[in-house]
Amino acid sequence: MGIDDPTVEVTQIDKQGIWLLIGENESFLSFKDFPWFRDASISAVLNVELVNTRHLHWPDLDIDLALESIEHPERFPLVAVKTDSVMMSFFYSRELYGNLDRIGGR
Repeated sequence: MGIDDPTVEVTQIDKQGIWLLIGENESFLSFKDFPWFRDASISAVLNVELVNTRHLHWPDLDIDLALESIEHPERFPLVAVKTDSVMMSFFYSRELYGNLDRIGGR
C-alpha cells in the first residue's frame, strides 16, 4: 500500500471508540467526540469508505467525516440543535457558531 493507493480499515472497536487505519496512519475516534458510532452495529461501523484523501464515508450510517475532524476534534466541537421534533448533531466552525442563534441553538 503506497501513497497513491490509500485505504481505510477499522482495526478495532472497544468501549472507548473506534481505531482506524487510514493509509499508513492509525487514528482513534472516541465515542465522546463521535457519539453517532456508539450504538451503531459493528457491520455498519466496519463499512467505511475513503472517498478521497481527506474524507471518510459510512454509507450504512449516512455519516461523512473530514479527516481533519478526526485528527483535531477539539477544533470541531459537537453541537446538538433541536428543530421541532428532530435532533441534529453536527460539528461547527466559528463562522457557523455565530449562526446558531438564528436556527434555535445557543
